[in-house]
Formats: sequence, structure tokens, C-alpha cells
Amino acid sequence: MSADTGRGSGSDVLWLSSEQQQDWAALMQLVMTLPAALDAQLKRDAGVNSFEYHVLARLSMARDRTLVLSELAEQAQGSLSRLSHAVTRLERAGWVVRRTCTDGGRRVEARLTDEGFAKLEAIAPGHVREVRRLVVDVLTPAQLAALGEAARAVAAAVLEGAPEACGEAGDC
Repeated sequence: MSADTGRGSGSDVLWLSSEQQQDWAALMQLVMTLPAALDAQLKRDAGVNSFEYHVLARLSMARDRTLVLSELAEQAQGSLSRLSHAVTRLERAGWVVRRTCTDGGRRVEARLTDEGFAKLEAIAPGHVREVRRLVVDVLTPAQLAALGEAARAVAAAVLEGAPEACGEAGDC
């Protein structure tokens, strides 16, 4: 809604200007189309979805390629429930193993197997090519830096209002 239309009962709302509406619409188009395009490439070329790819990538960067599931869920931006389903699929493929932590607690961790690391190494070049094609190579270095800065600012605002831990229902 614009500043001059549709105020209804929200007269205390600072409506978006025409320019802000255009920028918001462009952002929403990006948010709706880019993840779907990246997901389609990963599914087509590697048989995994974006979330599974990010789970594999996060595990590959962890010490001993292992993370406690709650930490992995946070890093992969998903709920424990969503992560559990993804890890089950990745376990079936032989790319991840799940085990109880050795610290005597009840926590469960996931470890990237050698086969999983090899799969990630095989997937990554195609994914990076798609990221370059859709984002990096269509922007100037200054535009990419500004986009990264803006994305971090928005993500920080979103995370500031988020609960500290992801619950079983819904994604983080």
C-alpha cells in the first residue's frame, strides 16, 4: 500500500513511498525466485535440495566434520525437525552418520562421511557456477558488496527478534 492509498484503520502506519514499494517488490521477487533457481540446479545436477547442500557444507567446515544437531540446525537455518528429516535422507545416501555425543549427554551429532565429503566436492563446482551466473557475475563488485552489507543488516534485524533456539515446529 502506498502513502496515499488504503490507509484504512492503520492511519498510524508510515506507508511506503512509490520508490520504496518498487524496491520492496524487487526484493520480494529476488527472495522468491533466487532460492527456487538455486534449489532447481542442485536437484537437477546433484539430487539434493538447497537445505541438504547447506547441511553438507556446514558439516564440511566443522571440526572433525561433526556438529551437534542443534548447532547444525542453527547454522543451516532450519528447525530441528527439518534437519532431522534432511539428515535421515543424507544418512540413507551414506553421506552423513548420526551418533550420540561422547560427552555423556543425550545430545546427538551428525558427522560428514568421506563419501559425503566427496559428494560435496562433486556438487560444489556446479553450485558455484550457478551462484556466479545468477548473482556474482551480474553485479559489479560494488553492487555485490552493497547487497552483502544490506543482506547482513536485514538478517541481523530478523535474528534480533527471533527466539534464541529453534523449536521443533517451523523453521528458524
